[in-house]
Amino acid sequence: MSKIIPASAHDTAPRGAKALILGPTGVGKTTLLRGLDPATTLFADIEAGDLAVADLAIDTFRPRTWPECRDLAVYLAGASPAVPADAVYSEQHLDAVIDAFGDSGRLAQYKTFFIDSITAAGRLCFGWSSQQAEAFSGRSGKRDLRGAYGLHAREMCAWLMHLQQARAVNVVFLGILETVTDEFNRTEHRLQLEGSRTGRELPAIVDELVTMNFVDFGDGVLTRAFVCTSPNPWMYPAKDRSGRLEQIEQPHLGKLLDKLTRSSGDLDLPPAAQSK
Repeated sequence: MSKIIPASAHDTAPRGAKALILGPTGVGKTTLLRGLDPATTLFADIEAGDLAVADLAIDTFRPRTWPECRDLAVYLAGASPAVPADAVYSEQHLDAVIDAFGDSGRLAQYKTFFIDSITAAGRLCFGWSSQQAEAFSGRSGKRDLRGAYGLHAREMCAWLMHLQQARAVNVVFLGILETVTDEFNRTEHRLQLEGSRTGRELPAIVDELVTMNFVDFGDGVLTRAFVCTSPNPWMYPAKDRSGRLEQIEQPHLGKLLDKLTRSSGDLDLPPAAQSK
């Protein structure tokens, strides 16, 4: 049962940031792991792209199917009291996963779940959704893409919102940033993900939306950086719910998470946040 948290304890209650880091292929998103403490980080390697960090001694889980991704979510965030007893993310689901994975007491060592990537998870989810009964017409038995995409969107949003409930730890999702130009020559930077609904709802689920890319600050030199607020000169997706981040931050994930999660009394806030 939920309890009221006294105002005096609000700033000291355990909390972690929920962040989505977007970047084009090859910008070095996976190497952000090097800025975290391997002893307190769990690496969910969905993309099988760990070559750049193969030398790191870090706990790793490699889901290869969508049901395995759901198992990982309930293992990390616990059971949901809002679902039926025999449903996905229920106590029954959690008990079955603990039997398979082992005692969840080991989770106490982790401060950060690093999930690489939401783009790869989306591919697994859509592949699974396309094989379910909802993806076929009841009368003809033909494939029904609307049904497949509808199920895919519900599954992805439920997965993300469940991981969001791992309140005491950081959950970092990586995602591929794609750039598209329409017939009117307008350019848009967006998350590469199957379907459109999850991409629309995702900014409301995560606390932080950060674009990692090489940025030209006007001197003709490309510098890798985190773009953390919007609007910005490059029109990159960004959102800072905390009010603690500058528009440009050093591309060091450990330092970013520390800035987001430190007690407010220990933090030098940007001027905009100080005035709130």
